[in-house]
Amino acid sequence: MEASVSQAQHIDLLILPETNLILVASVVEPLRAANRIAGRALYSWTMFSPDGEAIETKSGIPIPVFGPFRPQRETAPLFVLSSYNWQRSATSQLKMLLSQTARHREAMAGIESGSWLLAETSLLDNFSATTHWEDFEDFASAYPQVTMVRERFVIDGKRITTGGSLPTLDLMLELIRRAHGYSLALEVSRLFIYEQERTRGDLLQMPVIGNMRILDARVGAAVKLMEETVEAPMTLAKLARRVGVSARHLQDLFKDTMGVAPHEHYLALRLNAARRKVIETRMEFADIAAISGFNSSSSFSRSYRAHYRESPSETRRRLKLKS
Repeated sequence: MEASVSQAQHIDLLILPETNLILVASVVEPLRAANRIAGRALYSWTMFSPDGEAIETKSGIPIPVFGPFRPQRETAPLFVLSSYNWQRSATSQLKMLLSQTARHREAMAGIESGSWLLAETSLLDNFSATTHWEDFEDFASAYPQVTMVRERFVIDGKRITTGGSLPTLDLMLELIRRAHGYSLALEVSRLFIYEQERTRGDLLQMPVIGNMRILDARVGAAVKLMEETVEAPMTLAKLARRVGVSARHLQDLFKDTMGVAPHEHYLALRLNAARRKVIETRMEFADIAAISGFNSSSSFSRSYRAHYRESPSETRRRLKLKS
């Protein structure tokens, strides 16, 4: 699902009746946020329903759609979203349309109960998949030809499945990371962080990149230190001492919970802070480099271009032309 710099990645969404509003938002909102943060259309999407009527969600809030699902030879990924009573929509016509369109699609995703419809259409045969934890055993019994995995989401080649709304958010962050890098995925994830009372002192809960949602407390402490020292980055050894582990152990903890090395996360934090200054202020790039922990304007510009595929001046020029 990797998109070029100039061309937006398009995604088709087939939304079944009785889908939760939050499930739809878990797919669309990260894409919208990625577009906003990037300052360009990285993603676009079109919503369909089986009959072209607006989707009446379980909360009673309707979702308008473009029209009925009548695919031709589209190649864009297709996400099938469902929460309750997917069987009511699993007509022979819809299953036929899904089988036909799967021949051309670069990916097919079953979002929550959408995985049942894909399995019912034999589109998950010989693939690994997951579904909502409440339905896991029933799904495994009903479709023994599907290799069931107890994960929040599963990406197996051209097939993608998720186990619910929050796992779908994790999936979208992972897809953004694969297409546009860790820095953008991290910045999108930070938009969805919420504060809550800590009831256990050894756990920090927050959205993260990858399959893990609960961070080791030492990783959480290291992340907090990173956020507080963007202007003067600490060495890995000093960071590890502050959280009470060895540098090697901190490396391993980061890899296990964040999916990246500490220096990659630290650099992403600094670059995202710098990018906000590039976009929101008229500060000189040398000053932005200094307050983001870079030794020089040239090293800042090299890192910025490597992560965002354009220079700081190109970002400002592009956004000025749009305004």
